[in-house]
Amino acid sequence: MAVSTMHLAKGLEFRAVAVMACDDEVIPLQERIETATDDSDLEEVYNTERHLLHVACTRARDYLLVTGIEPASEFLDDLADES
Repeated sequence: MAVSTMHLAKGLEFRAVAVMACDDEVIPLQERIETATDDSDLEEVYNTERHLLHVACTRARDYLLVTGIEPASEFLDDLADES
């Protein structure tokens, strides 16, 4: 078993992956949104956070568990569209 951040998962593959706390204010991280100084920065935050979630979820070879509470991250809809 390994525990990792989404940043460190890039390029790795696991039989099973659990991506936890996919809540609205966690992904994208509310603190990053609040520190964006203009629309360009905000777009970068959203793109980076969306990409991190995608990378984390695609590390699963056989099983993927995604958890969170309501309201859930808006990015989960992107994952549902891919499957």
